[in-house]
Formats: sequence, structure tokens, C-alpha cells
Amino acid sequence: MVVNEASLNTSAQQFRKELLIMAVLGLGRSLPHLTLRTGVRYSETVGELDGPVELRPYTGEKNETDDLEIDARTLYTFLGSCVKEFDPNALLSTIYGSNITNGEALKDVPITKQVLALMMKKISGGLNKALFSGVRNAGGETTAALFNGFDTITAAEITAAKIAVGKSNYMALPAIDDTNAVDVLQSIYEGSSDELQDVKSKLYLPKNVYTAYNKDYKQTTGATPYNKEYKKTFLEGSDDMCELVPMVAKKASPYIHLSTKSNMLVGVNQKGEEEKIEVRRGDNPFKLQFINTLFFGTQIESLSKERLMVGHIGQI
Repeated sequence: MVVNEASLNTSAQQFRKELLIMAVLGLGRSLPHLTLRTGVRYSETVGELDGPVELRPYTGEKNETDDLEIDARTLYTFLGSCVKEFDPNALLSTIYGSNITNGEALKDVPITKQVLALMMKKISGGLNKALFSGVRNAGGETTAALFNGFDTITAAEITAAKIAVGKSNYMALPAIDDTNAVDVLQSIYEGSSDELQDVKSKLYLPKNVYTAYNKDYKQTTGATPYNKEYKKTFLEGSDDMCELVPMVAKKASPYIHLSTKSNMLVGVNQKGEEEKIEVRRGDNPFKLQFINTLFFGTQIESLSKERLMVGHIGQI
């Protein structure tokens, strides 16, 4: 197959849905620990019902005041765009030398689709890195400016006192190293609500904190019968209820989030005319332009102590 503007654009239209999904699936190891919401175009109201709903001894009378309320939050997705000029011949050389062509499943995939898939893989890599650190800036030039990541949302809610010691969803932490990591991470879990400890949860943390935990755990427990591996998957003392989740996106993060997968939302659209993939010729006669637009954003569905505890590193 000849790789040119026409053939690439044909593949872009033919495989549009698959290629758009690649931007999401390319989040790699992060997505299995988060909840994906599709069909979110600009915004969607999320949240939870709050207030007492009690059974009481039967009297035939109605319950007292109407004190139920919905703690509404908004999952925002922002339309991002990429217009990237590339040399198709140079990109072919990259593809033939990369893992994207490896495996039986890809041997019959059109080379034009592989060219576009490689471009979408690069886009998804940027989204993954910005999951926590992204700061929305409409005039920005990078993926990190497209949407507010989980850490940015957390910082705003701390400022608004919606994440606070008084709300039982915030804890100040010391600096973490391989002499105290086990105690610090256990303190986050043990300081969370009974309800949060009673469900399967995840501890989202920077990789350096996870490494410190592994080293400290080995030094602390030594050669005990249950210490069978250096790499720990679940927090010691949680009865395998709390999974340790080190993330590339958490690099240099000041926060550790204890929450559930269902509470950490990633919003995308994957529908509609605004999201497109196409290839066209630009001003340079030897290069083509790859064009992609899609929606993306994150949100913490609930800040309640039953679903969230935030540890703030280096505050004591």
C-alpha cells in the first residue's frame, strides 16, 4: 500500500472509532484503576445522595424533615486539538523499528492504520502524564494545559475547605523515605473512615513513595514467613482491601489519594462530529498534517470521607 495523503485519510475515516479509542486505551496501566465515563461532551453532573434515610419502628406516621440533598459535582471535559506535521516516509521507518508492528494480531493491519495508531499513542502518552498534574489553561500549548488533573482538583478543594481535617478526608503527612513509608501509608489507611476501610480501595501514590514503602517493608519485616516477595501489591494491615497503585502520572505529586476506582473519574466523549481524525497536506510539499480533536477531563466524584482520604506529603 502506498502511504500518502489519500491512503492515510481513507484509513483515518475507516478506523476513526478505533483510533479515538486508542487515545483512551493508551493510558496503559492507569486506566484499570480509574472509572471511564463516555459520552461526556463538555460537562456532566456527578455526585451522590446525602442525608439520613432511616427505618424506624412502625407508627404509620411519616418521617420528619426532608433533609436529603445531592452533593452535586461536575465532570468537565475539554475539547483538545492536535495539528502535527510529519514526514510519512520518516514515520514508516519508525514504525518498522517499533513494537507497534510486533505480534500476530498486527501482521495484517494496514500500514496506514499503523501510522495513525502511532500518532494516537503519542497523544495518549501525554494524557496519561497529565492525569494528576494537569492545570487547565485555555491559552496553553501542551496536554498539561487541556484539563484539570486530580491533584489540581484536590488543591482547589483543600483551598475551599471541602477537603479538610474537619471533614475527616484530609491528613497532613511528613516527608516520606525508606525509614517511615510503611508507618505513613498505614496511618493514611487507619485514619480513614470505617466505611472506606470496609470496601476495596486504592492508594494512588508516586512511584518513589512506593519504592520507599517496599524498602521500608523489607527492613521492617525481614525474613518473616509471610514476607515472600519484595514487591508488595496491597498495603500491609489492610487484609488485602487496599491496593497500592504507583503511577507515572503521580511523579512529584504532593498528594496521596486513598479512594475507590468508582470515585476517580476520567471523562471522554468518543461520539459526535467534534472528535475527528484526518490527514491533509500542509504548506510543506514533503510533509503531511495529522489532525485530531477529542474531549478529555477528570473529576473526583465524591469528597465524602466514606470515599476519599487525601494525604498531603511534607506538611509536618
